[in-house]
Amino acid sequence: MKKIFLLLLSIFTLGACEDELDLAPISDPGSNGFYKTTDDFIQAINGVYSALGGINPTAVGTAGQGQPDYYIDMGEVRSDNIYIQGNGPAEYAEIGNFLTTIAGIPTINNAWNGTYEGIMRANTVLDKLKENPGAVPDDNMRRRIEGEARFLRAYFYFDLVKWFGKVPVVTTFVSPTEALTIGRSPVSEVYDVIIADLEFAASALPRSYGGADLGRATSWAAKGILARVYMTRSGPKLHPDGPCLGSNEYGKAIGLLNEIIGSNEFSMLTNYADIFDYDNENNAEIIFDVQYGTGAGGLFPTDYYDQPWGAANLPFAGGNPGDRVKRVSDDLMSTYEMGDKRVAPTVLEGYLDAGGNQVDNRFFIKFIDKSKAGGDRFMWPINFPVLRYTDVLMLKAECILQGASGTQGDVDKIVSDVRDRAGLGPVSNVTLDMLLAERRKEFAAECLRWDDLVRTGKVVDVMNNWRAAEDASGKVQPVSVNSILYPIPQNQLDVKQGLYDQNPGY
Repeated sequence: MKKIFLLLLSIFTLGACEDELDLAPISDPGSNGFYKTTDDFIQAINGVYSALGGINPTAVGTAGQGQPDYYIDMGEVRSDNIYIQGNGPAEYAEIGNFLTTIAGIPTINNAWNGTYEGIMRANTVLDKLKENPGAVPDDNMRRRIEGEARFLRAYFYFDLVKWFGKVPVVTTFVSPTEALTIGRSPVSEVYDVIIADLEFAASALPRSYGGADLGRATSWAAKGILARVYMTRSGPKLHPDGPCLGSNEYGKAIGLLNEIIGSNEFSMLTNYADIFDYDNENNAEIIFDVQYGTGAGGLFPTDYYDQPWGAANLPFAGGNPGDRVKRVSDDLMSTYEMGDKRVAPTVLEGYLDAGGNQVDNRFFIKFIDKSKAGGDRFMWPINFPVLRYTDVLMLKAECILQGASGTQGDVDKIVSDVRDRAGLGPVSNVTLDMLLAERRKEFAAECLRWDDLVRTGKVVDVMNNWRAAEDASGKVQPVSVNSILYPIPQNQLDVKQGLYDQNPGY
């Protein structure tokens, strides 16, 4: 599946024009006799997967930038796990410092455009499959292709609703002219599409794959993401257009999580570092990830490391310059207990630069193996984990603490098992705050922390407390409920005045 995810299809195009919305292709895909055979549709669905990796510079603005890169800058950097040192200019620093003037920066625009490219690719596959079902004569294969397309469309919309709240909903191919008539739909309506797509995918996709298909979305992946959707909807409604609706659907979520657990198809690995080993991908811990491979790797590890470290250890340029490094926060490091086996595989604490000078900084190294570096900074052949089994277990514990069926003993056992792998002792009477603290260490660098804080309604208090303790220089702006959402990209507002309204606070 490595090559499949990163296959770039020239039949899909999302060129950016100054007078056209970027949520739609500028020409009708599927001309020139495509979509005539099963192989055509498999190639097309592979193109939808490739939108996750973001290798099309025409679509996303920066070669190699895809969903994992947006997660890092718009999630991990936005959280209390990273503090941007120095005063050098950088888009991620503006994001991490909660500036309200970021509507025009490329990262926000690229996240919008790149995600909508994935949606429009999925819509095109679904349209063509409906128009010509005979092109895929095998009923199971046709249903699988539809399930993959709908899983990925839901996945992309879930990102959009978490980032921007209300967004335009398009479930079929639309022309640029048609796109100019489509406003932002309420968050509840976006969720309707997400849930319907994931429910279909859960029923249509196989439980597992083998051979070259390893890494495609499974029914378990669909159920796991759907559980996250229900849990996010259930969170306290702090922002009127935010992703949390206070819907109290933890019972629905835990039912899906229990199905995954009861399948016995996944397990926690004994050694934490093995989860992220380049030679151990698609292991028993992984339920779904963004796949990269040799010759078609990812940029996201480069998003984390310091430029001086890269100059001393890698055969190519890249990394974050010394005046704007993504330092692992003092606050996060203070939460690790003595002997925690997760620290060494997750954080590099200090290093020598190319001149042999000691650099007193720390950055996330979880996805970096310098011996496996590809041909350049865009080519790290390591997958990015989206959903792993430990997350499923800990989400179950969260559901129980939020009122779903289960006991305190169930919660304590889950958290104690996670700590046991980390070389730490058991705990009892685990609270939601204790669970979130353990999740923070378990999933550091995996871009779940911001979502955890938003989903549980703790984001404003936690981030402002962190800001007071960590930001001695006063660079980080106060965090409010408006900070839960990002601004609609300014160029989208400019295309047609009045079509979109800007999110409050920007």
